Amino acid sequence: MGLVEYFGTVLIIIVLVGIVVAAASYIGSGGIYQGLGKTGLTLDEPDLRPDPVVGSAAANAEAQEEIRQMLEAKSDRQVRRGEAPLDIDEEILALSTPAAPADAGLRAEVRELVVARNERRMRRGEEPLDVETEVDRQLEEFGG
Repeated sequence: MGLVEYFGTVLIIIVLVGIVVAAASYIGSGGIYQGLGKTGLTLDEPDLRPDPVVGSAAANAEAQEEIRQMLEAKSDRQVRRGEAPLDIDEEILALSTPAAPADAGLRAEVRELVVARNERRMRRGEEPLDVETEVDRQLEEFGG
C-alpha cells in the first residue's frame, strides 16, 4: 500500500473517532446547556409575576411610573451636564395632551400629494382613493 492509501484510511478512522467523541460529549453534558444563561435576571423565569392586562388600570399606572422614571433620568443627565433640570410634571402633561391639529398649509400640501397619487393610480387603472379620508389618515399617521 502506498502513502495515499494509508492517508485515506487514517482520515476515515479520525473522522469516525471524532463522531464517537462528539456523541459521547453531547450525551455526557446532560442538562448543562439547558440552564446556560439563565440567571435571576432573565425574563423567562416562570416565577415572575405576569404582566398586567393591556389597558387596565395597573398597566396604565405602570406605564406612567416608567415614563416618570425616564424623565427623571433625563433630568438627572441634564443636571450632570450643567443644564437646567426638567419640570417632570410639566413634561408628563405635555406628553399626555393630544397633538394640535395640522395647520392649513400642511393640510393643503398633503392634499396636493394625495391628489397627485390619485392621478398616478388612475393612469395605472387602479381605483382612486377618497382624498379627504386619505389626507386625514396621513396627517394622523405622521402626528400632524
